[in-house]
Amino acid sequence: MQDDAPAPDEDTKGVVSDAYARNWVDRYAPAPTRPYLRLSRADRPIGTWLLLLPCWWGLSLAMLYDGKASWHDLWIFAGCGIGAFLMRGAGCTWNDITDRNIDAQVARTRSRPIPSGQVSVSGAAIWMVVQALVSFVILLTFNAAAIRLGVLALVPVAIYPFAKRFTWWPQVFLGLAFNWGALLAWTAHTGRLDAPAVVLYLAGIAWTLFYDTIYAHQDTEDDALIGVKSTARLFGDASSQWLRRFLMATVGLMGIAVIYAALPQASILALVVAIAGPWAMGWHMAWQLRGLDIHNSAKMLRLFRANRDTGMIPLLFFAVALLV
Repeated sequence: MQDDAPAPDEDTKGVVSDAYARNWVDRYAPAPTRPYLRLSRADRPIGTWLLLLPCWWGLSLAMLYDGKASWHDLWIFAGCGIGAFLMRGAGCTWNDITDRNIDAQVARTRSRPIPSGQVSVSGAAIWMVVQALVSFVILLTFNAAAIRLGVLALVPVAIYPFAKRFTWWPQVFLGLAFNWGALLAWTAHTGRLDAPAVVLYLAGIAWTLFYDTIYAHQDTEDDALIGVKSTARLFGDASSQWLRRFLMATVGLMGIAVIYAALPQASILALVVAIAGPWAMGWHMAWQLRGLDIHNSAKMLRLFRANRDTGMIPLLFFAVALLV
């Protein structure tokens, strides 16, 4: 019997299920490059933002800390943007290589390039190395301390895909990896790692626990069937209480980081403006909590994506504080 379903056209063939509708990869990228760009999540840019924003937090607070700014800071700003795109791509490629058998069993992820057969494991490995090498070239333009930190960042990146196999808290390992840029960008500006950057890093980890628990609620049923662990499964119906704790930890730790960073050089007005950043960020996270529905996967995805704006809010306050 002939199948009456229309064959997928070239524009929709291989589209990943949770990608943004009509994203630039599916619409404009040359067809041979699309599977590799999908492997890097270029069709889902939220992850790049979540990796990049802590970098920009670290850079802006470092400038507030020592009261200095130079043309090289513009390159740190831009280099972090390029590096975040590439390293997020390399990290996601590594994640998909290690998770290829798990992804094939989860409804949301079985359309990804490796389990769907768009990209071979060897092809994905080559693509991962290419992205990492270009990122390393960018890293070499920073100071020696930042270079050492950048190389060390590979440790949590390498461990993260395996974390959900041995701990209920894989989101902690994601936080360790995704917020490393706060340490790196601070060090790229100052040449050393100071206490405010470490506290800011901890604030970022708390934020990651917040947004990635929301994200993980999309897969709790499939994860339970295949034995994958997550904070979403661990917290269950108590997730809103835990998310509230992560909200308070994010705001509190970031507030401490701002105070430490501003006190040496910044004016009182700059301190007041900067400290309003985590306060406003907390209100945006509270808005997400009010809309939380852990049994509605589509809504969980929308709330997760809203965290680009969440992370942008304190950055805007930090930028204004640098100008006053």
